[in-house]
Amino acid sequence: MTKGKKVKAPDISGTEETLLNNSSVDALQKSVISYEERLTFVNEIAQPMASRKLTKKIYKLIKKASKNREYCKTGLKLVQSAIRKGATGLVILAGDVSPVDVMIHLPAVCEDKEIPYCYVPSKDDIGTAMGVTRGVITVLILDNPEIQELYAEILDEVKALPIPM
Repeated sequence: MTKGKKVKAPDISGTEETLLNNSSVDALQKSVISYEERLTFVNEIAQPMASRKLTKKIYKLIKKASKNREYCKTGLKLVQSAIRKGATGLVILAGDVSPVDVMIHLPAVCEDKEIPYCYVPSKDDIGTAMGVTRGVITVLILDNPEIQELYAEILDEVKALPIPM
């Protein structure tokens, strides 16, 4: 076997390079979706929906709570089993879950167990707040002494939200 000559990649001309740069900038700008635009993707059952201000606080709480996995249960299966075992806390549900049949029963379970819950517009944002790349459809945040002040504030605001009948 002999060594062959390396073939150099052709240089990209200036116009093509600027086109690539502009397209990547456009892609980054399009990925930022406002709160109102995210609300267009939510399901019909996503009530009570957190306001923009409350949603930001909830994401901050999720970020702090996810540092200690003892106090933060993520995913439908873990949240269901924790509620069934008697855990109480705050349940955060994603409003853009498809198909909705996957989690349509969870608000009724929360109401039966008297656990406060609310919806946020995006499952991807919940995942981002937790530090994972995938979307998370539900989170149960248990009372944690490290984040007690923020938890109590958000819990009061969620309890004040009107629950649909």
